[in-house]
Amino acid sequence: MTSQIAVLGGGMVGVCCALELQARGHKVTLIERAQAGAETSGGNAGVVARSSLAPLNQPALWAQLPKLLGNRSAALRYNAGFLLRHTAWVRGFLGSARQRVFDETVPALDALIRLSTERHRHWTQQAGTDSLWRYNGWLYAYRDARACERAAATRALWSRFQVDHEVLTAAALAELEPALGDAYGAAVWVKDAASVSNPQQVVAAYANLFVQQGGQWLTDECRSFARDESGRWRLRLAQSGQHDVDQVVVCLGPWSPDALAPLGLKVPMAFERGYHMHFDWQGERPLTRPVYDTAAACVLSPMQAGVRLSTGVELTQRDAPSRPTQLNAAEQAVRAVLPLGKRLDASPWRGARPTLPDSRPVIGAASSHPGLWLAFGHQHIGFSTGPGTAMVLGALLDGQATPIDARPFRPSRFGL
Repeated sequence: MTSQIAVLGGGMVGVCCALELQARGHKVTLIERAQAGAETSGGNAGVVARSSLAPLNQPALWAQLPKLLGNRSAALRYNAGFLLRHTAWVRGFLGSARQRVFDETVPALDALIRLSTERHRHWTQQAGTDSLWRYNGWLYAYRDARACERAAATRALWSRFQVDHEVLTAAALAELEPALGDAYGAAVWVKDAASVSNPQQVVAAYANLFVQQGGQWLTDECRSFARDESGRWRLRLAQSGQHDVDQVVVCLGPWSPDALAPLGLKVPMAFERGYHMHFDWQGERPLTRPVYDTAAACVLSPMQAGVRLSTGVELTQRDAPSRPTQLNAAEQAVRAVLPLGKRLDASPWRGARPTLPDSRPVIGAASSHPGLWLAFGHQHIGFSTGPGTAMVLGALLDGQATPIDARPFRPSRFGL
């Protein structure tokens, strides 16, 4: 049956949900306060990679904790006060680093990434964004060969899930990616990865496709929503007033807890904030694919706006003032070995990656609120997994079999 559906949120996940539901014959209105992809989705490293199947909270995290707790790591910084106020999330996050939970999370994320990669190609062709995509993989770069050897467990996991990758010597790396010169002693080339030169433009093109196909886009903010006496959902928008629909899909990323709290739904979310800055590249050869500098814990991605340096994780309040400590440290570490030029942005970009305790998104129905659907909590991989999330949600909404096992993403695991 055709429904009138409101999708809240115009990032990658929200736009893909709108496209998917539209393709299924529903009448869809997408509500977003800013431009498509202008928030978290537009600021990532632009990588869609099978190698992202392992979350930060994995069994290996326990051995790293003593160093991380020093709060000086390039990979992770934290606000102690924030963690003390969110001890339940911390316990859940660390509890999910157990092998049993990890063994459920990895296959689930792998399936979602696989599904999304195929669907990205479909929407890319439909939206005409082929020129923004590269299919030459990405690199994990190590300052010396010994560091690469110590990462053997990660490669074993990739092999177990058939992630196509190859270990490169310094000479092989220099041949594959001459822009890196002799900066690294070894690398791993993840071959079945794609990347984009402008993440926000990809999301915007998908959104334009949605509108061209008859979807309604409202640049507005949903102040509240609740079911009326007839069972329909009544949305109150800041500018457009009342908007009534049959069903609501919440794809608001780090803002989802705020939207759901008035309904009595408590979302156990924390925020892995990250920063980026674009740089002029002073090398004789251009960088042709993203590179993860494992020592500096940052990703260098060739973008239309310059080479984007994206940082590791800062655990703190979503809207806390910026602290570009990690960005500055990563920049210094990269400048020591690569020809970074001047900064090209007036100030660093900052975003908040929405992370649930087990590092899996919620995808599905809110059990206590008929007609309310949830799709958020994608931590670092929302750009990679938006299309697959939409396919799973669309099947659930229509009462059909899902293309992958949806149980690991059920909202009820958090009482939602």
